Amino acid sequence: MPFPRLTALVAALAAGTLPLRAQAPRSPEYAATQARLARGWNSWDVASVTAQARLPEGFTLRVGLKHNSTLDSDAFLADALLGRRGKDDPVIRPGPHTWAGSYTEVAVSWKGDSFTLKTAHAGDDLVMLVEPGPSNASVPPTVVVSAGLLWNRPGSVARRGSHLEFEQGGRTIPVYCTGAEPPVATLPVAAPYFARPLTGPIGISTGTFRTVAEIQQLLLRARPAPGGPRAAIETVMGWDTIYEPSKHRVISPVSRLWSSNWGGYVLFDWDTFIAATLASSGDRDLAYANALEILDEATAEGFVPNYARPGGWKSFDRSEPPIGGVTLLDLYRRFGDRWVLRDAFPALLRWNEWWDAHRRQDGYLVLGTDKANPPGNPDDPSVGTRQGAIYESGLDNSPMYDGAPFQAATGRMPVADAGLMGLYVADCKALAAIADVLGKTAEGAALRRRAEGYGARLQSLWDEATGIYRNRNLETGALSPHLSPTNFYPLLAGVATPAQADRMVREHLMNPAEFWGEWVIPAIARNDPAFKDQEYWRGRIWGPMNYLVYLGLRKYDQPEARRQLAAKSLRLFELEWNAHGHVHENYNALTGQGDDVGSSDRFYHWGALLGYLDLLEQTNQPQAVSP
Repeated sequence: MPFPRLTALVAALAAGTLPLRAQAPRSPEYAATQARLARGWNSWDVASVTAQARLPEGFTLRVGLKHNSTLDSDAFLADALLGRRGKDDPVIRPGPHTWAGSYTEVAVSWKGDSFTLKTAHAGDDLVMLVEPGPSNASVPPTVVVSAGLLWNRPGSVARRGSHLEFEQGGRTIPVYCTGAEPPVATLPVAAPYFARPLTGPIGISTGTFRTVAEIQQLLLRARPAPGGPRAAIETVMGWDTIYEPSKHRVISPVSRLWSSNWGGYVLFDWDTFIAATLASSGDRDLAYANALEILDEATAEGFVPNYARPGGWKSFDRSEPPIGGVTLLDLYRRFGDRWVLRDAFPALLRWNEWWDAHRRQDGYLVLGTDKANPPGNPDDPSVGTRQGAIYESGLDNSPMYDGAPFQAATGRMPVADAGLMGLYVADCKALAAIADVLGKTAEGAALRRRAEGYGARLQSLWDEATGIYRNRNLETGALSPHLSPTNFYPLLAGVATPAQADRMVREHLMNPAEFWGEWVIPAIARNDPAFKDQEYWRGRIWGPMNYLVYLGLRKYDQPEARRQLAAKSLRLFELEWNAHGHVHENYNALTGQGDDVGSSDRFYHWGALLGYLDLLEQTNQPQAVSP
């Protein structure tokens, strides 16, 4: 969701002229959750996948590469980020990454040189192995392993004879490197380091010296076995999980590239709830962390913002799709921890009430942007505009909103949105179930009343002539000519009758002229004029859409549609994952490729939802929301 640089807001934040919402105190249970996550060696540093950092100390070891075969004056690779596409950027192939970082592997190719970096835990120690890959360079490159301290943590690092040494609070950790030191050369590294020519494997170890053979054995024992989609999701989430120092938290932003471009991290609303869902396949603590941290980003008005980034900068004018209740209820049904519902429910309830209070029009829910909300984003041109309202859908350029009306005075787009209302009714029902668990009788009753009221209004959007729920222009009364996977979200709400659900599936979802085909589900129907664009939400395939439609199918007797959707989604995911290690933000609905456009991040975690559907289908996980 590309936004322009908001320079005026950044200046205001730097000057301290904008009020910032203080972080809510953590419950003892959640504090313990973050404490378990934020410990040990891992790829915590958002800036590079060839760096390992240790928490809580902040010690870091960074693997860089000095290219020696050209006259390039700047031929030093200090950091490596997944997804960069520039002609001078390295090509990175992510390998396995376990949840806690007990094993990581990544291959890097740059300027004709290449290497693979493997890391593993040896008790409390870290071992690393740099192995040379194919090369067309005339002179071997130099591997440079530098040591430092991240996040302004106290302590020191120094060269002690032939080894490096971290120190903090009287505790020391030595670092050793195999091989012989070459003559001192000029390197752009202002930190203690090891330098070695990459003519063979190079081993690095903390705590005690280990030979290359010893390190290889440790890596062999730590490397996880291949495991299909579950292992792929673990790898995706492993590489996209970082430590965020401003709020002392472990989180999983959508990608390292997005986070680096946005000042260190960026949390998008529904993307981060999706991260919680993906993490629930193998790491309960990480699932809870993502769900609770995006809720903690809620604005003073009570809504979870479209985005939040460093310095308190967030979308104070708009939210994004309300899938929080569905997500938290699913986590509870998987793991049974009542405390996480207790921690999440107040924020989820405020958000649910906000939609009713601020986006209700003629009994329906509409999209909007509230430019008067303090502190505002003075340099974001979308605030208070039609585009700002569209951003609230999470579907930034969807044809669903082409030509839609906008009321500048209210900041609302007066379109009864079947997808938004389907998600909202599902949210109401999920929160009512959570209220029951917590013994909050009055809140549960109010949520059920909202679910019933909005469910009735949603049912009025059913179009008997075409057999599907459609958006309606509230100014003209006309039904939208566009169809998207969002038109199936009333299934997730449990509002559709079995007969209606059957028509939606037969006449639309599994109709090759609209949504079915080799690659599914396109973000706009195939017979829509905008489908040919195949750019962002204009016709491409998105993991969250497949996921939400799949959850809706699970609520009805549609086993074949569900099975085929899961199988087709997995095949799409594996196409580029197996070939290149890419997990794309979106995919071409004609070719199944994700790398055909620059606007599809190559390592965006919610693309792994396409594999996650297979887990749900194969393991028969419980439904996210009861009908």
